[in-house]
Amino acid sequence: MKKTMLIILLVTSLLIACNGEAGIKFEKDERTKVPYTKIRMPMGYIPSVQFAPFYVAVEKGYFKEEGLEVSFDYSYETDAVTLVGHQNIPFAVVSAEQVILARAQGLPVVYVMNYYKDYPISIVSKKKSGITDVQSLKGKKIGIPILAGASYIGLRALLSSAGISESEVTLEVIGYNQVESLKLDRQDAVVCYTNNEPIQLRALGEEIDEIKVADHVTLVSNGIITNEEVIRNNPELVRRMVRATLRGMRTAIEDPKETYEICKKYVENLNKLNPEQEKVQKEILKTTMDLWKVKNLGESDPEAWKNMQKVLLDMGMLTKKINLDKAYSNDYLK
Repeated sequence: MKKTMLIILLVTSLLIACNGEAGIKFEKDERTKVPYTKIRMPMGYIPSVQFAPFYVAVEKGYFKEEGLEVSFDYSYETDAVTLVGHQNIPFAVVSAEQVILARAQGLPVVYVMNYYKDYPISIVSKKKSGITDVQSLKGKKIGIPILAGASYIGLRALLSSAGISESEVTLEVIGYNQVESLKLDRQDAVVCYTNNEPIQLRALGEEIDEIKVADHVTLVSNGIITNEEVIRNNPELVRRMVRATLRGMRTAIEDPKETYEICKKYVENLNKLNPEQEKVQKEILKTTMDLWKVKNLGESDPEAWKNMQKVLLDMGMLTKKINLDKAYSNDYLK
């Protein structure tokens, strides 16, 4: 797990007003002398076509037009929440439940842009396992990437919706090896992202059953977070980050073919796939795009936030309610 903290560099000839915000580096382009802000963006996963809007925003110059230079860090999302909460970095992509849990611990993180319209977690099993509904998960061995983040919360919420406790299943931490683990029958089922591993497994000829968390519980999905200090001192920086990302998302949806080509520059070995492998990745991109398509891109649903908090309270992961009005904002979408 990466624990690297972003060190603030004091560059005398390049520094412009930083307003006291930790983790943000203000410089000037040496060629154009135009000011820009360097941002390290934790994504919470490995490089993937799932992050296409960010890649498009870089390649199309959308971040640059907003005065941003963005680099990507694929750390675990729980690390990212801590870094943003302690004002070491200004932004990260994390799952929404992490925002509620962090604020309950006094970390002033704020969710400013929704990424997926539905909570994108599924429980997948081979048909021979007979896991066709939530109740049939009882007594089963379930593989999960880590005991934190969207996968864990999604599973716990799903089990809770059917009155099943965690002690009634066996959880095994397997990292991001769900496809291999299930294929080799190491577990009865695996927790994965709806727009990734199920597609890979079907492409490998596996007959699977899929239980989508979103079919049973309405929860807030992944999104961009920042901290209260950035919002207080530099709200325009938040608007610029959100604006460029949403622009990348719209462009990606409008031109999937070009978007896939752009992803090749950021996703290792994507340009070395055989036709069958490429077909799988394009299907992952298509399924991911379906999760973006809503009337108002980036907008949070207040009811989904209430449901998320209720689930966390019911699970015992949250001991008391927090003020949700401070946990998220749609103000930076305008």
